[in-house]
Amino acid sequence: MWFARIMLVAAVASAQERAAKNPHTTPVDVAAGARIFRSHCAECHGLKGEGGRGPSLTTGVFFHGGTDADLLRNITGGIPGTAMPGVFFSEDQVWQIVAYVRSLGRTGSTLPPSGDAARGRKVFEAQRCLDCHLVRGEGGVQGPDLSVIGSQRSVEHLRQAILDPNAQVAREYRVARATHENNSAYSGFLMNEDTHYLQILDFSRGLTSLVKRDLRQLRIENNSLMPSYKERLSEGELQDLLAYLWSLRRGPLEEGGSK
Repeated sequence: MWFARIMLVAAVASAQERAAKNPHTTPVDVAAGARIFRSHCAECHGLKGEGGRGPSLTTGVFFHGGTDADLLRNITGGIPGTAMPGVFFSEDQVWQIVAYVRSLGRTGSTLPPSGDAARGRKVFEAQRCLDCHLVRGEGGVQGPDLSVIGSQRSVEHLRQAILDPNAQVAREYRVARATHENNSAYSGFLMNEDTHYLQILDFSRGLTSLVKRDLRQLRIENNSLMPSYKERLSEGELQDLLAYLWSLRRGPLEEGGSK
């Protein structure tokens, strides 16, 4: 009985050890993973893993676990509480994605932008960015939470978001404007929509469900609420602002599962 138990523990440990190491790491595997990534992951993470709606994958730092087994689990099942969904690929294919993601981690840089973060914070405050954005419990909710944005987006993506906010507008930040048949007006972020119903995060009422047949007018806007700062900031101010946003990163206590 004791021998059988020891053998079982040894078998489990051996299986865990095998699971922790990617068995598909050849150049052919990396190339196969790249093809899957471009067709199913690039929409959020960028064509080269530079970040977009999802975090940059080029730094080699992963905040929900940095081992191969962690990446396999997160890609396969998704990450609860985030926009990261699970996938329907076989385990071998997911391992190939892991191999490609690992290759991306050798191309990025963790160096901060050249600007001054302290000055950048003053620019952030002077431009009233807190009116719309939340930073660690302070600010508004009419834009993305920036509390750890430096860990989630590449500097290139942040620059584009500041200078050309209409270039990429996530669906959850598209604004729906509706007029009810009783002349009540609604305006807020589009949350869910089907044939008969509309759910929006109304700017004054909060989460609101509307019946489409009761609406006299409905318009979904594809542009961002955020204005372009291309003509509002000097290059120096922009660099300082990027440095401040880059500094908004997860702290050491939050990185326990990362590489």
